[in-house]
Amino acid sequence: MSTATRALRLGGRTLREHAARGTVVNAVFLVALSVVGMVRGFVLAGLVTQTQYGVWGVIVIALGTLLLFKQIGVADRYIQQDEPDQEAAFQRAFTIELAFTAIFLVLLVVAVPVAAVVYGSSAIVAPGLVVCLVLPAGALQAPLWIHYRNMDFVRQRLLQALDPIIGFVVAVVLAVAGAGYWAFVGAVLAGGWATAIATVATSPYRLRWRWDGRALRAYASFSWPLFVASGAGVLMIQAAMLGTTRHLGLAAAGAVALAANISQFSDRVDAIVSGTLYPAICAVRERTDLLFESFVKTNRISLMWAVPFGVGASLFASDLVHFALGSRWHAAVPLLQAFGLTAALGHLGFNWNAYFRATGQTRPVAVHAVVGVVAFLAVGLPLLFAAGLEGLAAGVGAMALACVVCRAYYLRRIFPGFRMIGHAARAIAPTIPAAAAVLAVRLVESGPRTFALAAAEVVLYAAVTVAATLRFERGLVREAVGLLRRGIS
Repeated sequence: MSTATRALRLGGRTLREHAARGTVVNAVFLVALSVVGMVRGFVLAGLVTQTQYGVWGVIVIALGTLLLFKQIGVADRYIQQDEPDQEAAFQRAFTIELAFTAIFLVLLVVAVPVAAVVYGSSAIVAPGLVVCLVLPAGALQAPLWIHYRNMDFVRQRLLQALDPIIGFVVAVVLAVAGAGYWAFVGAVLAGGWATAIATVATSPYRLRWRWDGRALRAYASFSWPLFVASGAGVLMIQAAMLGTTRHLGLAAAGAVALAANISQFSDRVDAIVSGTLYPAICAVRERTDLLFESFVKTNRISLMWAVPFGVGASLFASDLVHFALGSRWHAAVPLLQAFGLTAALGHLGFNWNAYFRATGQTRPVAVHAVVGVVAFLAVGLPLLFAAGLEGLAAGVGAMALACVVCRAYYLRRIFPGFRMIGHAARAIAPTIPAAAAVLAVRLVESGPRTFALAAAEVVLYAAVTVAATLRFERGLVREAVGLLRRGIS
């Protein structure tokens, strides 16, 4: 397939240079907005009670995870296709999205009281029903797919920026006013609908109903493995939150929701690379050499920040709780540490499924998800009941390891020259001296731990990480910087 069949707005650049520019654009927006989201989670943790945070955590897990079933690849399939009439292709995809949204809206409304009974918390009923009102807003954001497919990242990200920014302001205002978990609800609705209104107003194509049975079958063939993968994810998350709530209470559920901020942050930053590359991967999916080069290099670049971030989150989790969140979150420390390490581990080959989706091979994505949920149910859930949050932390680590092994197997199939062990060793190497330097300082520490000492260790950790990264990855850093400069110019 030629890239000429795509309406890509390259601005005179090569596809590689435009992708590099897109990475810069996405990095500026997504890193900033991911920080906003993570900060919002921690700010609200200081403004609401642990139980109120736990109520919201239950809503997110009980209802939010059910929405994973809705992520069945309609957008991915639309971006992959190359039909002559792109407006008609978009309208067919939008119609399928609307139909699934209507179905899931009904299912969620029914699920709210059921979830309240299962989790033993009637407090989630009213806010849960109100949160359901954000589903139509999500469907109306479908025109974002058009900008994404055309690699018009500036327009796409400007529109998407409305959600976290407006949500942050609304959440903080409501929390300061004493709204409790309603602050989260208001933020979700305000951000989602503001983005929907702006997206519809600026859509390049008309939004209209265009039902096509053949299109539905094509989307179903592409999407059913993604549906299975979503189901596996829902089962795992629901099992973790339900087990925590029933066994340890809502306060412990709040600790799980707080720790999940680390994973959510790293997942959003992952979208910088995988989100930028997916339309480009679809455009050159017949060039295995280009696919392999882009996979290895982008994953190495991602690991430059992901491994230090994850290990750093684990090293300084106790300081974060002690100096920022307060002693009431002390129980969350093991989870914060575990989620930090698993976030680092999970970045090994993190964007692998974009390459399988681009080439129409979605079954491995389903297998990978099933492996993860089986590992968690077999190891993580028993450890939760046996050892509480510490056991859950160990179970999350076991699940992450199983997923990386499965990922390595499939990557060897699509890229025979790929070796996960060597890839992992290269990624972890720069972080070893940084972590060792911090641990060495702690061995000789005496007296009470102060904020100044913790801050100094953070600076030391960052400085050694940067120096080691430049030492081990100097060539790749130089290449990436040069490519970015050509892409921006």
